[in-house]
Amino acid sequence: MGATDAMPDVNQITAPSGTVLTVALIEIDDWRRKEVVAVLSGFQGTSIREYASFPADSDDLPQMMGQGFDAVLIGLDADPERAFDMVESLCALNSTSVMVYSAQTDLEVAIRFMRAGAREFLTLPLIGTDVAGALARASIRHSQAHPARRTARKLFTFLGAKGGCGVTTVAANFAISLAQESGQRTLLIDLGIPLGDAAINLGMAAQYSTANAFQDSSRLDANFLRSLLTRHSSGLSVLAAPGEFSPIQPPQDSIDKLLAVARQSFDYVVVDAGTRIDLKGTALFEESAIVYLIAQVGVTELRNSNRLISQFFSTRGRRLQIVLNRYTPQSLLFDEQQISKALTRPALWKIPDDYATARRTRYSATPVALIDSPISRAIRQMARAACGLTATPEKEKGFSLFRRMFRPSAKPLRETAESEEG
Repeated sequence: MGATDAMPDVNQITAPSGTVLTVALIEIDDWRRKEVVAVLSGFQGTSIREYASFPADSDDLPQMMGQGFDAVLIGLDADPERAFDMVESLCALNSTSVMVYSAQTDLEVAIRFMRAGAREFLTLPLIGTDVAGALARASIRHSQAHPARRTARKLFTFLGAKGGCGVTTVAANFAISLAQESGQRTLLIDLGIPLGDAAINLGMAAQYSTANAFQDSSRLDANFLRSLLTRHSSGLSVLAAPGEFSPIQPPQDSIDKLLAVARQSFDYVVVDAGTRIDLKGTALFEESAIVYLIAQVGVTELRNSNRLISQFFSTRGRRLQIVLNRYTPQSLLFDEQQISKALTRPALWKIPDDYATARRTRYSATPVALIDSPISRAIRQMARAACGLTATPEKEKGFSLFRRMFRPSAKPLRETAESEEG
C-alpha cells in the first residue's frame, strides 16, 4: 500500500554515505519476530536491530532511537493500541520511515495507521518483493531528506496587513507545501483567538487546540504538545485554534514557551498570527524568524503595510518577505513602482487571484496546495525557497500523481478505531 517511487536494486539498498540501511524491528511475539528477521536478512545492505517489546514510556523513545534508524518496522497484532501509540510518537519525534505489518487485511486499520504517519502497511506472510519495495522507498526517503537534516530549524510567522487579506489561507497551504517539499517535520500553529480558521481551511476536525496548550503552560512539554496535535493527510501536524469562544488570552511568556517546545520537536514551525501585531514582543517576531507580511493591492492594505514595515520591520532585510495576495496586475489602480514605493521595497511573492480554484476549494474543504492551480504553484515556490530548494521550472509545475492522491481528511492523532468507523 506504499507509494510508487522508483525502486533500486534490492541488493544495493544503501544510505547516501555508503553505509547500510539500518532497520529497527519491534515485535513482541518471538516466533513472528524470527520469521520477519528471516525475510529481512535476505536483503544485502540492511542492518537489523531487534526489539522484543515496546518501550515502557514514550519518554524512552529518544534513547531507544538514538542510533538514528533509517526505518522502523512494527508488528501490530500482539498489541494494536500500543503499536498505534508507538507509530504516532515516532512520527512526531523522528523523520525515520515507520512501517507496520499485520496478519489482518482490515482497510480501516490500515488507514488509521497511515494517518498516524506510517509510510507502509504490509500484510503477513511477508512477500519478498513487497519488503524490497518498502526498503527501497525508505532508502529513497532517507537519501532525499539527508541534506535537509543539516538545515537549522526555522520559524515562519504569517502576519496580515489587514483583516481579510487571506493570511490563514496562505499560511495553511504554505505549511502543507513546506511539509511535502522538504520531507521534514512541519507544524502549523493557528493563533487565531478566540476563533481561528486554519483547521477548517484544511478540511480538518481538531479535537484539541491552543486553548488546551495555554490552560496550564507549566505542563507544556514535547509529549503534551504531541497529544494536542492533529495530523493532516499530507504529513503536516496542526495545532488548531479553539473551535468555540475561549476566555483564555495567553500571556506572552506562554506563547514563547509554546514556540520553544514546538521548535524542539519540529524542523519547521509555521504560525498563522492573523493581524496580531500586538504580539510583536514575543518570539513570533524574534530576529531569526522569517516574517511573511500578507497584503493586497488596495489603499488601506498598502497604507497599513507601509506603517508596519516602517515602524517594526525596516531592518529585517530578507527576513521580511512581502506577499501580495489575490494579485491581478491587469486591474490594478497602481503600477509596480507605486506599489514598491508604498511597501518601501518590491514584493517578493505574488499570489494570483484565481477565483475558480478558491471557490472550488472553499466548498469542498480541499486545501489549495493539493490542487494544481496558479495559486498552489505560487505557494509551492514560496515553500521551496523557504526550505532551501531551487524553484521548480515552469515546464515542471504540474503536480505529481503522488500529490493528487492526498485527500483532505484528517483525524485527531489520538483517536479510536471506533471513531474511524463512525
